[in-house]
Amino acid sequence: MWQHEINVQGPYDFERVLDRMSLDPLVVMDQQALRLSLPFEYQKKQAVHITFTGSRTEPSFKIEGKADQSEAVQFVQRVLQLERGLHDIHEHFKESTLKTIFEEHAGTPLVLEPSPYSCLLKSVIHQQLNMSFAATLTERFVKTFGEQTDGVWFYPDPENVAAIPVEKLREMQFSQRKAEYLIGIGVKISSGELDLTALSEKDNDEVIKELVKIRGIGPWTAQSVLLFGFGRMDIFLPADIGIQNALKKHFQLDEKPALDEMETWLEDWRPYASYASLYLWRSIETGK
Repeated sequence: MWQHEINVQGPYDFERVLDRMSLDPLVVMDQQALRLSLPFEYQKKQAVHITFTGSRTEPSFKIEGKADQSEAVQFVQRVLQLERGLHDIHEHFKESTLKTIFEEHAGTPLVLEPSPYSCLLKSVIHQQLNMSFAATLTERFVKTFGEQTDGVWFYPDPENVAAIPVEKLREMQFSQRKAEYLIGIGVKISSGELDLTALSEKDNDEVIKELVKIRGIGPWTAQSVLLFGFGRMDIFLPADIGIQNALKKHFQLDEKPALDEMETWLEDWRPYASYASLYLWRSIETGK
């Protein structure tokens, strides 16, 4: 097994990373040892292990794997956003209306899903569900139809999703429509009609335009893919209930904010609206 050491620009709070990722029961980690294992697929499915070896101000990591070292390191850097320092982002929000939230959660990076594909399926499953039940449903789906390799879980391949009988998903408490959405996405990806790699090269508006053509994918899901699948920096989800509740709490409003209010605040947060989304979520999530 190879090992690779990497140092990145602080601040970077890996404990907060693990705290947020712990909301997903599929993530394999040891919070006490500050160790995380991620599912990585390049030519074959394998696990990549990340151990935090530095401090919040001087972050460093030990990355370990069995094969494809260069690709695996790039994968970890992308998912954990190690190549993008947070200094400029925190400077930007230091004078913003979200100043206190950014001070409270300083050093929390935007962590991506292992792949745009898993992000898309997870986002569809999570639509209009509370976080706890959505996580349970996702876990059932992956552990029933996916694959465990090197101790980490991989979402089922598109061909396998396309072949799942609707009845099987209904037995797992999926609604009829959501079962059909997932299977339909599997069909479109396995047939080549939906190419997420090619889509990742397009701008935000084009990605949303293409994704919402697909049954079961609305603006919220498309924006989630841009944010947690492609790692775009200027994505805000005004229809997200969690963000609305966080804004209501932060600005001490009697009601959830109106769309025009959010648009006004958003001008203050760009070009890092994705971090505004993330930190608003963190402000109401349990844990650190």
